[in-house]
Parts: sequence; structure tokens; C-alpha cells
Amino acid sequence: PMKSDMVFRIGSMTKQFTAIAILQLMELGKLDLHDDITKFIPDYPTQGHIITIENLLTHTSGIKSYTSDPEFTLYMRIDKKPVEVINLFKDKPLEFVPGTQWSYSNSGYFLLGYIIEKVSGKTYGQYLDDNFFTPLGMTNSCFGSDSRIIMNRASGYQKGDTGMVNASILSMTIPYSAGSILSTVEDLYKWNRALHSYVLVK
Repeated sequence: PMKSDMVFRIGSMTKQFTAIAILQLMELGKLDLHDDITKFIPDYPTQGHIITIENLLTHTSGIKSYTSDPEFTLYMRIDKKPVEVINLFKDKPLEFVPGTQWSYSNSGYFLLGYIIEKVSGKTYGQYLDDNFFTPLGMTNSCFGSDSRIIMNRASGYQKGDTGMVNASILSMTIPYSAGSILSTVEDLYKWNRALHSYVLVK
């Protein structure tokens, strides 16, 4: 039976944590939403365009989502450093001129996580712990790990050829700041209350 203290991969619900982290750094004066991403990732090939942090936040960057690339399944099980994943998609053609269209992009939120690391001097996981999980008492939340023993972890499943099977292995270094967090419904309630009471950002 499902219980309220079960720890789930929350997938793309991770993105709101990434967005709030960016807004915290903005309020500290460490970045501006209109900053070109090359201010923080100087070698990122923007293909002659300006791509802002706001573009990344709002899925208007034109950067194709790396999870939709056919090659994704070839490396999804392998632990990688953030820059190694960025190198897999940074040279792909933009889908459109930044700011002119909308297209959901895990790549954009991956880049935001890397920017959080560059600006804060902490790993993305450490930033989560220091600024969200510990202060809010989210004791059952963490950056995902398959090797770590986590009490009450829920198992994932997917459709197989003859019915349901265990979910394919996915290294949590791959979804990273676009989808790596593990949490419980109780912890997410604490998070939601903090958001709506402006505890985290003004």
C-alpha cells in the first residue's frame, strides 16, 4: 500500500526548485534574469543569438531538449558530470530564435543547474540541502542516488513486452536540475507552504 512517507522520484517537479534557486541568487544580486548565459558559461555556443536566464526559465531559449535526442538512451544509465551532459547538446542547432517561441526544454533547466553551481560555488545537490531541505525540515528529500540506501523508497515500473516491468535504470546525474529530486508528499507540502508564504523568495 502507498504511504505518505514513501520517497518518490519527483521528476520534472524538480524544476520549481531550480527556478526558486535562480530567483534566490537574483535577490542576492548574483545574477540578473536578463543576463546572457555566456556570462556564466563563456564557451556556450549561442549561434549568434542572446540566450538569457529568463529564456531558460520560461522554455523560450530554442535549445532542444536533450532527452528527446535518440542518443539519450545510450547514456542515460551512465553517471556524468554536468559539463559532460552539456557537451552532448550544446552544439545542436537551435529550434528557433530565442524568445520567439516556446518549447519545453530539459536542456534549459540543466543549464540553470550548472549556473547555480557556478554562481553559488556549491554543487546543485549541496545547494538544495543548504537552502531548501535543511531550513524547511524536508528530512526525506535529497538529490537522487541509486546507490544510496533510502528508507521507504518507492520502486518505479514501466510497460514491457508482456506487461509491467521494473523501470529502466536512469542515473540521477542525467536529469540533474531538470528532474533529479527524491521527496515525499509530506516534504512537498512543507515546500508548498514555504513558497506561498514567501519564506524562500520575496
